Amino acid sequence: MRMPVGMEPRGILPRGSGLQSFFSRAREQHSAIDLCFNCAGNQMARLKRRLAQNRDAKIEREPVSYLKRGKRVLINLFIGFHIVAIACWCVPLDLPLLSSCKELIRPYFLWSGLFQSWDTFAPTPWGLNSYVEATLIYKDGSQKTWAFPRMEQLSPGERYIEERYRKFAEILQNDGSDALWPDVARRIARLNSTPLEPVKAVVLIQKWSLIVPRADGSYRPEPWEQHVLFGYGVRPGDLQ
Repeated sequence: MRMPVGMEPRGILPRGSGLQSFFSRAREQHSAIDLCFNCAGNQMARLKRRLAQNRDAKIEREPVSYLKRGKRVLINLFIGFHIVAIACWCVPLDLPLLSSCKELIRPYFLWSGLFQSWDTFAPTPWGLNSYVEATLIYKDGSQKTWAFPRMEQLSPGERYIEERYRKFAEILQNDGSDALWPDVARRIARLNSTPLEPVKAVVLIQKWSLIVPRADGSYRPEPWEQHVLFGYGVRPGDLQ
């Protein structure tokens, strides 16, 4: 039905009319819907940013995780190799496989100081007491005796610190260690020289006493004997 002329709504409808309330509610609902869409859009944008960040973080973390796994593998291989190598080196059995393993790892063990000898324990205990002394001859003809630390003459605390010298002196007495003798002689000369009293010669002497078993199972030490390992004439450059 068409409204009479002059009755059409113009401008703002009179307050309290039903049509004004309808349009007000409609505008409110439209605003609420727009707000919901805006919130949903913001949530979607934030979700996309998080997904992108997680994806980028995962890409960055992957090389780190591979690196960590690689380190663990290398550490386990390092530990496993040394466990097997030390076991093969220390087992007091003369087997072809063990001998081949010892020859293979010998250069590395000698370089790293991991070598070990079972002669003290098995299959036959070490049968002598021995140590190394050095006779020092000075420029004026005087002499002095110098010795590596001997464990039986040290306190327990000193033994803990100086034990490496016992092992070193034990190896030094072997003929196969003759390449070390000149360096040892030079080192001893430097330790015992002064500008006014330089050492002119060093004589390395091995002293030993055999341990002989008795009939009752006990052991008695034999008299001490000595043997000259090496003599070295000290040059001026050796003392610098």
